[in-house]
Amino acid sequence: MTSPPSTPVSVPETVRPAGKRATPRPRTPAGPRAAAPWTPRRLAAGLGTTALTLGTVLFVLPFVFTIVTSLRTAADVARSPLGIPHSFTLKNFTHAFSQIHYGTSTLNTLLITGLSCVLITVLGALAGYPLARITAGWSTAVYRLFILGTSIPVFVVVAPLYLLMRDLNLLDTYAGVVFIYTALNLPLAVFFYTSFIRQIPADLEEAAALDGCGALRTFFVVILPLLRPVTSTLLTFISLQIWNDLLVPLVFLQDPGKRTVMVNAYSFIDPHTVQPTTLFPAALLGVLPLLVIFIFFQRQMVAGMSAGAVK
Repeated sequence: MTSPPSTPVSVPETVRPAGKRATPRPRTPAGPRAAAPWTPRRLAAGLGTTALTLGTVLFVLPFVFTIVTSLRTAADVARSPLGIPHSFTLKNFTHAFSQIHYGTSTLNTLLITGLSCVLITVLGALAGYPLARITAGWSTAVYRLFILGTSIPVFVVVAPLYLLMRDLNLLDTYAGVVFIYTALNLPLAVFFYTSFIRQIPADLEEAAALDGCGALRTFFVVILPLLRPVTSTLLTFISLQIWNDLLVPLVFLQDPGKRTVMVNAYSFIDPHTVQPTTLFPAALLGVLPLLVIFIFFQRQMVAGMSAGAVK
């Protein structure tokens, strides 16, 4: 059985009024587009980009100058300190490595920094939890006392701390330096943890209490895992401060074998003359371990800092 032939369907043309022609569309001229006028927003964006570029250059330039000077010979630096280098050498680093007792001093710094960070974070979290949840008048007074402690400079308490460490027989000991760093940074840790815990809903703790959890178990099971963002931020700040500190190990550690790497590095500073080819390599070697740690753990630190956004 054959199907009937299909009849083509004609589409009616658009009927235009008589006597009128279709208006042709204007064609855009070929070639580069005309530049948009400078608006206040574009002007502000351009100034911001320029300022950011200038700030980056000013930040990176001293670091580059330190590295280049560390690789130059002493004669080359004396001939033209800010000029183009003509010769490079690694003997400056080998000399500084042996002079500052790099291995021993780095281990001392790692030990002091690690123990101090552990004590600061543990005590700060344990103190910040009740201060964030208890609304009594005494908790507010204690919290304000901790906040006041963040504004006290270390130079004011050096003399009392020295006498206290002497009476406790903690002078020239790692424990004494760790206790000092813990006491100096504990107010900041309490401020960080108290402010962060106040943003955590109390419903989580109420649900844990219904399941039979006590206060300590609620803290370690429910609250402590949520403190990862603020802990990452706090550890970054505190470890940098302790690692680069000169005053505390210089005053409270008399034994050269117990001093930190930064103290030994800056021992090359002479009140009369400063040799850049000796000081700069020592300073770079002092910063190198901390820089390596941050490079390897930067992903975990950034993840911990950004975890608070989706808490």
